[in-house]
Amino acid sequence: MLHKDSGSKARRGTVRTAHGDIETPAFMPVGTQGTVKALSPEEVKGAGAQVILSNAYHLYLRPGQEVVKNAGGLHRFMNWDRPILTDSGGFQIFSLATLMDVEKKGVRFRSHIDGSKHFLSPEDAVNLQIDLGSDIVMVLDECVKYPAERDYVEESVNLTTEWAERSRSAFSSLRPNAQLFGIVQGGTYPDLRRRSAEELVKLEFDGYAVGGLSVGEPNELMYDMLDVTSDILPEERPRYLMGVGMPADIFEAVERGIDMFDCVIPTRNGRNGMAFTSKGRVNIGNAKYIKDYSPLDDECSCPGCSGYSRAYIRHLFNCDEILALRLVSLHNLYFYANIMRDIREAITENRFAEFKKEFMGKFRG
Repeated sequence: MLHKDSGSKARRGTVRTAHGDIETPAFMPVGTQGTVKALSPEEVKGAGAQVILSNAYHLYLRPGQEVVKNAGGLHRFMNWDRPILTDSGGFQIFSLATLMDVEKKGVRFRSHIDGSKHFLSPEDAVNLQIDLGSDIVMVLDECVKYPAERDYVEESVNLTTEWAERSRSAFSSLRPNAQLFGIVQGGTYPDLRRRSAEELVKLEFDGYAVGGLSVGEPNELMYDMLDVTSDILPEERPRYLMGVGMPADIFEAVERGIDMFDCVIPTRNGRNGMAFTSKGRVNIGNAKYIKDYSPLDDECSCPGCSGYSRAYIRHLFNCDEILALRLVSLHNLYFYANIMRDIREAITENRFAEFKKEFMGKFRG
């Protein structure tokens, strides 16, 4: 940790990896299948992305572990020379796979693509991510849905801790040039969140993720779980909130001491014509933009805002032109990178609360 804001738990730090440093707080664009949809790696870097997230589950199914390994790892395979964090696939297995069966040894599931049968153990998940060449490896965990009965969540915490310990052993035996993050679970039960965090801290991971949130629970409940969890996690290790990406949620989480984020929201919404701007969200398909010759955001210097108008981009969406979704997706990545840069500066200058109020006042308009 480089600096802690004097008025909150917001922190500025650096995560050092084999493919470069990550200045935190940081947002990771999602390149689930080895690509940030519709954009080239060069464009993603130009937008200011320091690190991307790819998903081990999807890459395991297509093109396959050996294909990526034989290509020299995911960095070479997709032409990305900055850090990569890979999700273990736990969330995708529990949300996408069919006929899933969780056992102490691991999880059996059928592919959502072709119905083929597979088995993934905690050790398999670690080996898979190391073969992919990940800089930050995530343990296999069980992500429960919301709401969930307490007894089920308690058993899930037991299993997640056991799998985390096995992941740690597998990772240590291989000694890769990478980091391993544990994942705190516990649903929306404060005592189970505390217990999960305490058990993982004893295993001394390189970083800690908070999982199982943003799965349908009210925002305030998510913030409560972050309050419960963040104070238990070591100050000197990075903290990563998985799958959260709305600007308001990022500010609330940073205020509670969270350092890293990922979400499909910027690019998925961009592909559907939703632009994030300094003055709020813009649905570019709306008829009111048909003769609006202003840029998406007059405070942005991305390619979409520098050379194109809202009227033109709306026209492209109405004509189903690929350029439309590329321009808005790229703009949204610039927007998120700029938010995180400004948050880091505000923390350094001990004015995070002031910046949060100023930003959200304009954004909510």
